[in-house]
Amino acid sequence: MLLTSFIKNNKERLTLGLKKRGFKELDLLDKVVEWNDERKRLQQESDELQANMNRASKSIGGLMKQGKKEEAEKAKGDVAEWKKTLADLKPRLEKVKEDLENGLLNIPNCPHESVPAGQDEEDNEVFRAWDKPFPELGENKLPHWELAEKYDIMSLKLGSKITGAGFPVYKGKGAKLQRALIAFFLDEADKAGYTEYIPPHMVNEASARGTGQLPDKEGQMYHATEDNLYLIPTAEVPITNIYRDVILDEKDFPIKMTGYTPCFRREAGSYGAHVRGLNRVHQFDKVEIVRLEHPEKSYEALDEMLEHVAGLLDKLELPYRILRLCGGDLGFTSALTFDFEVFSAAQERWLEVSSVSNFETFQSNRLKLRYRDANNKKHLAHTLNGSALALARIFASILENHQTAEGIRIPKALQPYTRFDLID
Repeated sequence: MLLTSFIKNNKERLTLGLKKRGFKELDLLDKVVEWNDERKRLQQESDELQANMNRASKSIGGLMKQGKKEEAEKAKGDVAEWKKTLADLKPRLEKVKEDLENGLLNIPNCPHESVPAGQDEEDNEVFRAWDKPFPELGENKLPHWELAEKYDIMSLKLGSKITGAGFPVYKGKGAKLQRALIAFFLDEADKAGYTEYIPPHMVNEASARGTGQLPDKEGQMYHATEDNLYLIPTAEVPITNIYRDVILDEKDFPIKMTGYTPCFRREAGSYGAHVRGLNRVHQFDKVEIVRLEHPEKSYEALDEMLEHVAGLLDKLELPYRILRLCGGDLGFTSALTFDFEVFSAAQERWLEVSSVSNFETFQSNRLKLRYRDANNKKHLAHTLNGSALALARIFASILENHQTAEGIRIPKALQPYTRFDLID
């Protein structure tokens, strides 16, 4: 959520940035400023009335003791009048507060100046291209869903029987490969200084709102309505919310957290050949990295996160590229996002396996996540997160890119975790 002061003082920059996103409701910027001014005016009037009432109420007893009955009665009359005025004022103040909050919740983050203009994924910019040879698989190459069936290591049919479409079941060496990937990603994060967490897999409404899933992605989350809890779409949500309503000291930075969780997404409206197999599922495993940073260091941290994810893909021996997302493809909460895509050798297409983003103060404003500087002044922290990595498509990419006539070759970095070097 943007600060009202930022909206008021940076209207030109914000307007240009939101136009990059294709955001149409630009009049909301002026409305938010007007609502905030009205809120301040009504709040000041309310505070003054309350102060007058308190002073007058305290004086009544003293006036009566001094025999100043007429003055006491006048004070009582004033209190009654102010009380009525305050009662009339209260609903107006509550209404303008509600309008202001709803307005702020519906304005996306201001894109970083480096974000390219564009409408959708077709306009994303290749930030780092793959410059090495692609795997040579020959004419007999198979997509991962056929390989999974051939080696009996993953079944979407069984998942559909148990739950529904989009819920895979991993089996045998497939389950061991999945477990190995999770352990490998967590160990690599640990080496990079990230503290591991095992968070809840469901969150309350305040947590979902704090990281920006509500109201933007409400239709994409599974909702347990009776308890008003949401299954998490990513570990970013519970892990970042660990620091909701927290005031840090400047010396606490950087705060680096990681966690493995299953992730649940409804993916409503996702159909067609491009979502076949593990390309798009409703439940998948993911290791997430989250950072809380001093505003002056957050883009340096973003670069470090990019190199961390790139290093994982290098060790898995997978061809990949990095995209800088254009304004039209940028997430609601993000100021700058880089997507990692792995080449699907059998499908001959790129598959997204990670998004690494800097949210600047957008999430921390909602979370009320602040820090004190050396002068004891409070500021909003910057938050960042990234997939490191999302496992479903990594699993698929390993099957496709490392398939041989003998079986699926396991990358050397994973062999200490799988304790086998071939799926056959």
